[in-house]
Amino acid sequence: MGEDPAAAALPDIVVDGAAYGPLTVRAASVRGDSHRYLGEPRQDALCVTRIGGPDTGELLLLAVADGVGSAARSHVGSNEVCRHAAVYLDRVAGDLLGALRSDDLPAFTALANEAVGNIAVLLADLAHREGHRPEAYATTLRILLVPLDPAVRTRGFMAVGDGGTALLRSGAWHLDVTQEEDPEASGMIDTRTAALPLARTAVTRLLGPAAPGDVLVLSTDGLSTPLSGDQGMREFLSGAWGTGTVPGPADFLWQSQFRVKSYDDDRSVVVLWECPA
Repeated sequence: MGEDPAAAALPDIVVDGAAYGPLTVRAASVRGDSHRYLGEPRQDALCVTRIGGPDTGELLLLAVADGVGSAARSHVGSNEVCRHAAVYLDRVAGDLLGALRSDDLPAFTALANEAVGNIAVLLADLAHREGHRPEAYATTLRILLVPLDPAVRTRGFMAVGDGGTALLRSGAWHLDVTQEEDPEASGMIDTRTAALPLARTAVTRLLGPAAPGDVLVLSTDGLSTPLSGDQGMREFLSGAWGTGTVPGPADFLWQSQFRVKSYDDDRSVVVLWECPA
């Protein structure tokens, strides 16, 4: 398996999906052409799972992570933060659901920052055990928490680092629904991004109310960047995902790989369909 068994064991492509009542999810993570050409592993990761339980209330956890390209162990970091996020947030699912029910952003933010802090510590501990510097595992993380109670229409969002969260509603794209762009930015290009395990706090938002027929797209920048920059991609994905018919996993996989010239990074995307009225 070579010098890096973790890289050798990573699949080239991951496809997942779920259906819970009025909610349907499709997810895919694909190694980019640049990494494939160089024989490098897919640095992205994703997670689709249910957290909580009958006593606390249940939420759908959707996550994507983008290992920082210059970090030697980021393919491990991205998978680890998804796993740790699912385990830790499951422990506080009842409190998270309570914050979403009451639209309590300060309470949600406190829980998100506690989770991110714990995930960062666990990832840094892994780095030390394996004899690496923590920044070798650098990765972003984006999470959407969706209550399975149909009466709760608020969705919770938390993120460390870049990526995209877009809404497709009535055929129209809204590409920055979490309003993460810095209004004071100078306009100069800056390729740096916040990343775990060095970052210890999250950007948080409460999104909603969700409307029947909404399509919410959570992605790494391998999809969010070309989506914002290419009209052809927006038109194609609007036709594929915005018609009210949810594609099967195989169709979703090839749709999510829509080619845009000069974009060859890993691409991970989780899409949530709200049941039409």
